[in-house]
Amino acid sequence: MTFWKTIAAAALMAVAGSAAHAADVEKPKLALGVGGKPLLYYLPLTIAERKGFFKEEGLEVEINDFGGGAKSLQALVGGSVDVVTGAYEHTIRMQAKGQDIRAVIELGRFPGIVLAVKKEKADAIKSPADLKGAKVGVTAPGSSTNFFVNYLIAKAGGNPKDAAYIGVGGGAGAVAAMKKGEIEAISNLDPVISKLEADGDVAVIADSRTEQGTKEIFGGSNPAAVVYLKQDFIEKNPNTVQAIVNAFHKSLKWLETASADDIVATVPEAYYLGDRSLYERAVEASRETYSRTGIIPEDGMKSALDMLVQFDEELAKANVDLSKTFTDTFVKKAAGGS
Repeated sequence: MTFWKTIAAAALMAVAGSAAHAADVEKPKLALGVGGKPLLYYLPLTIAERKGFFKEEGLEVEINDFGGGAKSLQALVGGSVDVVTGAYEHTIRMQAKGQDIRAVIELGRFPGIVLAVKKEKADAIKSPADLKGAKVGVTAPGSSTNFFVNYLIAKAGGNPKDAAYIGVGGGAGAVAAMKKGEIEAISNLDPVISKLEADGDVAVIADSRTEQGTKEIFGGSNPAAVVYLKQDFIEKNPNTVQAIVNAFHKSLKWLETASADDIVATVPEAYYLGDRSLYERAVEASRETYSRTGIIPEDGMKSALDMLVQFDEELAKANVDLSKTFTDTFVKKAAGGS
């Protein structure tokens, strides 16, 4: 066989293999919800999209970017999206409400969320308990950034209901809200926080971008971004779910060895918030947050529940089976390559 015939044969085999793989997927066209796609919290999603990992798995994914994680969850419950890249805490809250929604892969092992106050307010607001009466910007009310502030206020002895939460999203709008004085404090993620820090607009009160910072806040690990779906969808479409997990697992593996330059070159320019070098620094600052295995440890699940019951009376009274909030079957298969 000549060289060119060999190449042609290999190409045909690759196409045939891809077609066969796609044929195994029960629902190749998917709608995915996310709340703040440009945030580094959701970087594995952008990598899966831009590096073609979804396509490699026979999936055509339409990404719907909502103002915050709470809106993504609403879209899943309402049936307008099939899968969500969002905070693990939502699976716990939905279990308590009798809705079986499960995470299938962990993307972030630390929240990466930061609580900061306007520089001019730093003398008056030194603790989360001092946020009484303050306007606090969160990605969206009811999202993980909101939970983070609620927990910190309750932990400091305050009442989370005494602050006013304003949805500012997770991009340029969040930066603008702080600069214009529309909010006095902000609970958000990189690159938003790094931008505000670099411009001298804020003073940080609590920082969960590192392992040490997360332990200081929560006393241990605290799972962050995950991929979650309704359990009935998982049962009806196991091959589709496996393909989704495979794509995200490839993202995590790629991120392990990618340089900051590689990452910056892969994401859309709009993510930089007008400052490429700042975004690169934010990427380096967030490296620790990404999951190494894709599996949520049991102590991480318990830490997330312990956080929520601090400020959620309904959840404190509920009997939550944490084993129903995450299944590791798909991740283990993705890691084994089988």
